[in-house]
Amino acid sequence: MGADALYKSTQEASLEGTNPVGENYRFLPLEVTKDLERQHKIPGRLIELAALEQDIIPERYQRSIGTVGLAGQACLLNSKVGVLGAGGLGGFALELLARMGIGRMVIVDGDSFTESNLNRQLLATESNMRESKAEAAKKRISAINHSIEVNTYHCHADKAKMLEIYSDCNLIVDCLDSLPSRFDLESACQEMNIIMVHGAIAGFLGQMAVIRPGYPMMAKIYGDAAERGASKGAEAQLGNPAATPAMLASWQAGETVKILAGLDGVLPSGIMLMIDMQSGEFSRLEMDS
Repeated sequence: MGADALYKSTQEASLEGTNPVGENYRFLPLEVTKDLERQHKIPGRLIELAALEQDIIPERYQRSIGTVGLAGQACLLNSKVGVLGAGGLGGFALELLARMGIGRMVIVDGDSFTESNLNRQLLATESNMRESKAEAAKKRISAINHSIEVNTYHCHADKAKMLEIYSDCNLIVDCLDSLPSRFDLESACQEMNIIMVHGAIAGFLGQMAVIRPGYPMMAKIYGDAAERGASKGAEAQLGNPAATPAMLASWQAGETVKILAGLDGVLPSGIMLMIDMQSGEFSRLEMDS
């Protein structure tokens, strides 16, 4: 199907409505998108992109447009994001990114659910114990947004595997709980020239950094622990209550959306954001100082 025919189909199928502040706009309902998919054998993501290019808002994103804009939403749909880890942080992060309309996602996790995951991991339920976290992530994303193209890998990726899996991603979200794997991911991202949105949690504490090509930070953040050969951070002692991964994953998803949609306010290189939910304090640490 050619672009002109696709544009005509979306234009004819769109409806007119009024947004919460009383402005008129044209929108494309979800069921209409699915009908066009069936009729023309075209992925829903491409139909939504064709709509946005004509200032028609896919209705599922209507409440996002005021923040990211039509062009920003199109950027999200055109993006490919890797999420490494689908547990506490990863489960919440991929949920939020799917709802924002990241068009393609690559998810890697070699673990399966156990009972200790039930206190904090969005994807863990009493009925899916021992299920692959990567497979559960794919099911969840499909239930939220069927238009997203999802590739999953049930494996523990080393640097070589990361280079193979993530080479064409625009950005990678670090939701790991292993220090050696974090260092491997940073090294791979530096080599692939890809931004890494780092996140880690322990107790009521969360930390986040946007690690850009040419500005590695892992050694500055974890220097002492890495030198001791530690495999885990402070979470090994402090644990992870339910609210902490939800909070920190929200920050990671927010930074990811800002970066991909071309918005202002992205955390600068060399800065680590520290959030203490117990004291209610936020700190911006200059890791180069």
